Amino acid sequence: MCHPGAARTPPWDPPSHARPHGAAEPAGAEPFPPPRPLTRPPPPASSDDLADEMEDVDFDDEGAEEPDAEAWETEDDEGVEDGMEAQDDSEVTFSLHSASVFCVSLDPKTNTLAVTGGEDDKAFVWRVSDGELLFECSGHKDSVTCAGFSHDSVFVATGDMSGLIKVWRVDTKEEVWSFEVGDLEWMEWHPQAHVLLAGTADGNSWMWKIPSGDCKTFQGPACPATCGRILPDGKRAVVGYEDGTMRIWDLKQGTSLHVLKGQDGHQDPLTCVASNQDGSLIMTGSVDCHAKLVNSSTGKVVCVFKMESMAPRAPTGEGEEAESNSVESLGFCNVMPLAAVGYLDGTLAIYDLSTQSLRHKCQHESGIVQLLWEESSAVVYTCSLDGAVRLWDARSGKMISEYRGHSAEILDFAVNKDASIVVTTSGDHQAKVFCVQRPDR
Repeated sequence: MCHPGAARTPPWDPPSHARPHGAAEPAGAEPFPPPRPLTRPPPPASSDDLADEMEDVDFDDEGAEEPDAEAWETEDDEGVEDGMEAQDDSEVTFSLHSASVFCVSLDPKTNTLAVTGGEDDKAFVWRVSDGELLFECSGHKDSVTCAGFSHDSVFVATGDMSGLIKVWRVDTKEEVWSFEVGDLEWMEWHPQAHVLLAGTADGNSWMWKIPSGDCKTFQGPACPATCGRILPDGKRAVVGYEDGTMRIWDLKQGTSLHVLKGQDGHQDPLTCVASNQDGSLIMTGSVDCHAKLVNSSTGKVVCVFKMESMAPRAPTGEGEEAESNSVESLGFCNVMPLAAVGYLDGTLAIYDLSTQSLRHKCQHESGIVQLLWEESSAVVYTCSLDGAVRLWDARSGKMISEYRGHSAEILDFAVNKDASIVVTTSGDHQAKVFCVQRPDR
C-alpha cells in the first residue's frame, strides 16, 4: 500500500443530520468543529515565542461548568442507503469502535497516527499504516465528537458532547489534563502553540494553555458557539454563533475586534468557517444556504455566494416535510483564487474569488458532509452521506476519482500532507484508510 506522509487537520463536530438525539445543534446545520484547519498558515513566530507571549496574557481563573447530566438516547443511524455497494477500495480498516465514528484527525508531524472518536463514548489513537491501536483515550461519558493533535504531535485532545475535554501526551500515553465545560460544539488546537480553543452551547469560547490549564473565556451571545477557527497568525480566532452572528476575537486581549450581525451576518445559524492561507479572508457558511466572504482586517463582507435555486423546496404532498438545505463545509484553495462550498443537497460549488462568480457546480446524489482541499493543488475532496470519497479537479469541475468501502454515511475525513492517503470515519462503526496516489503526480 502507499506509505502515509505528513498531515493536516483540526476537529469538527457532527453535522445536524448525524447528531445524537438531544444534542445542542443549529437546526439543519453542519456541526462538527472541523476539523483541522483547511489552510496551512505561513511560518510565523516560533512556538516558544508564542508560548512566552501567552505568558503575558491575563488568564482568568474560570470555574468548570457542570455538564448537562441528562444522557441522550441513541437513534437508528440515518442516511444509510439500502443496497450500498459491497465494494471496498480501502487499504486498512480500523474496527474497534462499537458505534458511529464521528471524528478523525491525523498527527501533523508525521501523519502516521490517527485519532478517532465515536458515539460509543470512546476515542482511540492508532497507526495509519496497519490500524494497530496505540492507546485508548479513556474516561469519556458521552459521544466523542472532537479529537485532534497539537501542532507538533506532542499532545492529543479529545472532547465529548457533555463538555469533558481530556489531553494526553502521545509518547507516554498518559493523560496530562482535563476540564469540563458546557455542552461542547467544537474544539481546535492553536497552529503554533500548546493552546486549545473550544466553543460551547452557552455561547462561550474557552482557551487553555496545556498542560498548565491557565484559562480564558470569550463571551459570545446567549446562544451556542456553533463553529470556530484560529486564524493563521495565531493571534485571532473567528467564531460563528447560532443567532447568525460572527465575531473575530483578539486572543491575547480577549476582546472582540469585529462583530458581523444583521445584514452583515447570517439569517440562520452558522455551520462552518474557514480562512485562506494568509488569514486575510474568512468565509462563513450557514443554514441559510449563503456563504459570506469577509475581510478579516476590516470585518467587512466582500461578497455573498448564494444559489437562489437552492432555497428549501416546499412539501409536495400531505404529510411530507420540506427538504432542508444548508452549507455544510467550505474551504479555500492554496494555489489558485478559488473557494469551495459543500451543501446538504449534494451540490459542490466552486467559486472564482477574483471574479466573485460561480465557476463549477458538481452534483452529488447525497448530501456533502465535509470538503477539504489538497494542500498544494487545485483538487478538492468531498465525503458524503452515500459513503463515498470523491476527488474533483476544481479547474475543470470534473470528478477525478471515487473511493468506496463504507456501508453507511461518511461523517468525517482527513487527508495527509502529501495527498497520498485519506482516512474516513462512518456511521458503520469503522474508520478506513484509502490510498489516493495518482499517476499524474
